[in-house]
Amino acid sequence: MAKILSGKEVSDALNANLIERSAALKEKGVTPTLAIVRVGENPSDLSYEKGATKRAEVVGITIKNFILNADCTKEELLAVIDQVNADDSIHGCLMFRPLPKHLRDAQNEICNRLDPKKDVDSMTHLSNAGIYEGRDDLGFPPCTAQACIEILDYYNYDYTAKRATVMGRSLVIGRPITLMLQHRNCTVTTVHTKTKDPMAYLPYSDLIICAAGALNCVTGDMVRPGQTIIDVSMNWNPEKITSKGKGGMQGDCKFDEVEPIVGEITPVPGGVGAVTTSVLMKHVIIAAERTL
Repeated sequence: MAKILSGKEVSDALNANLIERSAALKEKGVTPTLAIVRVGENPSDLSYEKGATKRAEVVGITIKNFILNADCTKEELLAVIDQVNADDSIHGCLMFRPLPKHLRDAQNEICNRLDPKKDVDSMTHLSNAGIYEGRDDLGFPPCTAQACIEILDYYNYDYTAKRATVMGRSLVIGRPITLMLQHRNCTVTTVHTKTKDPMAYLPYSDLIICAAGALNCVTGDMVRPGQTIIDVSMNWNPEKITSKGKGGMQGDCKFDEVEPIVGEITPVPGGVGAVTTSVLMKHVIIAAERTL
């Protein structure tokens, strides 16, 4: 049986540390503050916003909401970002993406309008440059990618010389986590939809980051004892819904097959997702500390 890498345990430890740091900032006259910019009423955005607001209350971070209509213009959204940039009491900004279709062509311009010092979820090109160069003073990495690292660090994972396979090449997970693992001395292979026989790489890996977004794509015959698996994906599986109407979420791994074989694995739910909002709050705290 694998060791379960509990995201809740990691999140609880992060929160305890952030509560102390938030209190220390307030003693110095700084109230860590996050701006949330939302365009429209996308249900997934609303859900994440609700969770982020609750987590902010726990650790002592103030939230300022900037809500725009779904049909807002580029100029209206840019004006809000300018307002966030000009407000010295705001230390970080989360803007929900992707933006509505009529704003997609301007998304790079809109994202890069944000002051990189307030870019706590890797919206700007400068944050991406920081990931590429392995620097922690240029913006911040995406919260979900950083959550993977927080879990591995918490459980004292030894990265050096490990063979890692990253499934996926998105800007939110695949590409940044590939670079972040390389900076920690892993040898990394990235597999994606155009990789010939991508699952053939898995048995040779010490660490697998599952971010393919494909239900049950990792099965028991693809893994071996001793491996560590970080399952990032959140897939809908109607077969997992309980008689009480709960459940339904599953990662890329066919957990019942994979968990008895590998050495360590994150559950879904209760793994990476449980850490992501705490990482967002950590980035806000760091941004506030940098102002001092």
